[in-house]
Amino acid sequence: QVQLVESGGGSVQAGGSLRLSCTVSGYSRTEYVMGWFRQAPGKKREGVATVDSSGFTSYVDSVRGRFTLSQNNAKNALYLQMNDLKPDDTAVYYCAARTSGGAWYFLSRPSDFPYWGQGTQVTVSS
Repeated sequence: QVQLVESGGGSVQAGGSLRLSCTVSGYSRTEYVMGWFRQAPGKKREGVATVDSSGFTSYVDSVRGRFTLSQNNAKNALYLQMNDLKPDDTAVYYCAARTSGGAWYFLSRPSDFPYWGQGTQVTVSS
């Protein structure tokens, strides 16, 4: 059974930083796409950053240069370092995984990810 568990959300002021973590179990990471998605109230879920098994990483334009996705394969973990946070970054952030594909292609296709974590709230105040 595949399980993804996020942690690290919280409340910060604009300009602050947070680091999200996602631990993965029950998942064979030979070929994969994993990533971070977010959903703000009243908005569709959107891709934030994805990485595929070749190591290619893709970011949505609004976070490029501020957020960094990294992974620790030995720990089956995925991270999202978020710097210079803005109020528009306020959302529930989700970790997701699928067993094939490319990071760029699936960044905008959250519905194609079968495995999801429970989400962690990130609130940025101005």
